[in-house]
Amino acid sequence: VDVDQNGGNHKRRGEWDSETHLEQATGILIDFINEIKDKFPDCTEEQQLKGGIAAYNQGIGAIHSLCKRVDENTTGKDYSNDVVARAQWYHNNLV
Repeated sequence: VDVDQNGGNHKRRGEWDSETHLEQATGILIDFINEIKDKFPDCTEEQQLKGGIAAYNQGIGAIHSLCKRVDENTTGKDYSNDVVARAQWYHNNLV
């Protein structure tokens, strides 16, 4: 997780690999997930999680649908699925 200084008007705290930076990035992600839950209350938790991840990458305004096109404006057009797949790999292989 990295805080992009060029997006989201967030000023990076700490070194990119510090606990301070990780806590900041996690807080930003949680805020986006909560905003997505408010914007799309009828979607599943998985869809809301992926929407929050996509919003972390592109901003809340870029998320227009959680059902079909959540990643339409994200890096690689598959950002949330890629993040979830990587998280699952780490969980399965390093925990």
